[in-house]
Amino acid sequence: MTVPPPPVDDADVARFVGELGLPGIVDTHTHFMPDRVMAKVWAHFAKGEEYYGRPWPIHYQVPEDERLSILRDLGVLRFAPLVYPHKPDMAEWLTQWALDFAAATPGAVPTATMFPEPGVVDYLGKAVDAGARLVKVHVQVGGYDPRDALLAPAWGLLAEAGVPAMVHCGHGPVSGAHTGLDVFGEVLAAHPRLRVVLAHAGMPDFVDALALVDRYPGVMIDTTVVGTGFAEEIAPLPPDWPARLAGVADRVVLGTDFPNIPYGYHEQVAVIAGWAAADDRLGVGFLRSVLHDAPARVLGV
Repeated sequence: MTVPPPPVDDADVARFVGELGLPGIVDTHTHFMPDRVMAKVWAHFAKGEEYYGRPWPIHYQVPEDERLSILRDLGVLRFAPLVYPHKPDMAEWLTQWALDFAAATPGAVPTATMFPEPGVVDYLGKAVDAGARLVKVHVQVGGYDPRDALLAPAWGLLAEAGVPAMVHCGHGPVSGAHTGLDVFGEVLAAHPRLRVVLAHAGMPDFVDALALVDRYPGVMIDTTVVGTGFAEEIAPLPPDWPARLAGVADRVVLGTDFPNIPYGYHEQVAVIAGWAAADDRLGVGFLRSVLHDAPARVLGV
């Protein structure tokens, strides 16, 4: 089976997914947050030129019920609504909000987050016991060192429980005080059984991210923003990216950053379709894995 024509707009995504023989999409990397927190996030992106040197208009800046409706229309069956703190005393209540949101929202998967602070193991353990299936760790926004001694038992807890972490530790879109694949590599060296999804495929250090995938059996990458026209201007992929993926095809999962993206959802899907068509070792099997099977395994759905 050849790769179907990629979707040309959001309304075309369902056609594309259906032609792949999939029941729908599983997205490991979306963002739903309390209204006041999301408003602050959107206010940050509204100053894109100040923070990132370029505009960052939010394509889906609409009320929560409309965002959920958009995901349903796109054919997204299950999604991980991710939250993240930027200071102490946020992670616990954000985690509870995410758990409550998932319990009340069809398709949403329970998630959690964490921060280097006293009590992190307590609230993270409770979240895992309550069914959290993915833990968001945002090194850049949090401004903390993932090697912080306060986090060591939290990493250990996740490794023991087999609950994966979605970790934004790359230097993209801008470097942070403790970003870098080399820094997070030390966490993996200390906790080699960790299940980790490297958000944005470690952007812009894509090759280093794949090296961690090779080194640690529990490490994967997600597609969030990767290869889109917006990202290619600031962090272009290696020209042989599809060939590089051929050896780790089952360890790539769909992520999109919906709704906080400056383009339509279909563009990310079309980009992945382009990778699949570019290398015969990928093709339709890769698309089925990335858009549904692999993220479903990560999220346990």
